[in-house]
Order: sequence, then structure tokens, then C-alpha cells
Amino acid sequence: MNNSNLLAPWVKRFLAEYLVTVKNLARSTQLSYRDTLGRLIRHAANELGKRPDLLNVDDISRELINRFLPSLTTSKLVGARTVNQRLAAVHSFARFVGEYGPEHLQWSGCVLSIPFRKFARPQIPYLEKPEMDALLAAANLQTAQGVRDHALLLFLYNTGARATQGRGLATATAGRRRQCIRQIAR
Repeated sequence: MNNSNLLAPWVKRFLAEYLVTVKNLARSTQLSYRDTLGRLIRHAANELGKRPDLLNVDDISRELINRFLPSLTTSKLVGARTVNQRLAAVHSFARFVGEYGPEHLQWSGCVLSIPFRKFARPQIPYLEKPEMDALLAAANLQTAQGVRDHALLLFLYNTGARATQGRGLATATAGRRRQCIRQIAR
């Protein structure tokens, strides 16, 4: 049996080295990828009647992955976004195997050709003028925090900025304020 065709060493290198050192992914993403590959390996072992440690790279075929992914949506009521996240983990693994094992380029290409699921994106709601007026009126202008909240809401409303953009601006402003204070203190 060809050792470069065994799945286990590829999974180990992918999880222990590639995701951590090369991609530098967040720990939560690493764990999510690990869990997805674990589920896929268990599914493949059950379907093929093989022990997980004896699975080959080629055993994880496009057809097997396609059978694995829909089972997630039916068995646990998992939505398209979760399926896409798990497919992204499988795609990342296939990209890794194709990059570091040129003998598996065809397999990698087949796996990478599995399309992501389509889903309806929720419409981003907005506030009508009376709703925005009520929100602005709720800020207590007698306190410093109320004045700040009122100013921030006006900024977001008048510029059309998102709350995360406002937070980034506030963070940058606070950093600039600290820098000015340090310069004055010198």
C-alpha cells in the first residue's frame, strides 16, 4: 500500500501543521475544521466498511462528499450556511493535499469542484424616520454617556455607516486621544 495515498498522514499534517503554522487560523476555526473532517472520516468509514486509519485519499470521493453534506441538512436541521462552512473545510483540505501532494491533483480538483449551497440572504432592515426619532429621543442628554450615545446614533444615521464602522472609528479616536495625552504629558 502506498503511504502517500493513506488519508491519516494528510489529515494530521493539515490539522497540526498547515492550519496552525501556514494559515494561522483562529483556534475556533481549527476546531471546526477538525470536527468536520472527523465527521467526514466516520461517514466514509461507515459507508465503505473500512477502518478510519485504512482510508485512502481517493476513498473520499466527490460522490461520497455529496452524500455526506446533504445528510447534515436532513439529520440535524443544519442550514445551507453551516453546510457551506463544512464544505469550506473540505475544500481547504483538498487544496492542501493538492498543493503538497501533486499526485493527488486530480482528486483535489474533483473535490474543489463541489459547489457551495445557495441560500437567501436576509434583507438588511433599516429604520423609518419615526423609529429613528424615537431611538434618538431615548438617549438621556443629561449624562455624558447619553450625549455620547446620541452623537454616535446621529453619526451612524447621517453617514449611513454600520455599527462596526462606528466602533472602529471610536476605537481609532480613543487611540488618538491617548496618543495626544501622552505627548502633552511629556
